[in-house]
Parts: sequence; structure tokens; C-alpha cells
Amino acid sequence: MSTIELQNLLIEKIKLTDDDKLLEEASRLLEAGIEESDVYILNDEQKEAIEQGRKQISKGEYLTDAESNKEIDEWLSK
Repeated sequence: MSTIELQNLLIEKIKLTDDDKLLEEASRLLEAGIEESDVYILNDEQKEAIEQGRKQISKGEYLTDAESNKEIDEWLSK
């Protein structure tokens, strides 16, 4: 089924339903799909920070979740 055919099918089904909960859920799902497709434009500083982070990861310079939680617990207990 093509995109246009699918869109038309959904439009027809939406027109035929009186189920408020179904319509609210469909709206929520469509909004989430639109939000997820946002394109983020990064400035040079942000790009550099990402590149620096990637280099640190490739060198093994990172903490696991467990290690970072342990450090946080130690800091909070001081």
C-alpha cells in the first residue's frame, strides 16, 4: 500500500469513528511521530563537544552506569 493510499484509508477511518479515546490516542501517536522527526541544527561548539565525547569513548575514557552511580553516591555522602 502506498503512502497516499494509507493516508486516505486512515482519514476515512477517522471520519467514521465516534470513539473519543481512539481519536485522542491517534492524535497523541501522530504528535509523537512528528516530534521525533524534528531536525536539530548543531552549532560548531556542540559539534566539537560531540566529537570530543566520541574520542573519549574510543579511548575508554568513560564511566559505566554503575560506576557513575557509585561516584554520585560517594559525593552525596560527603
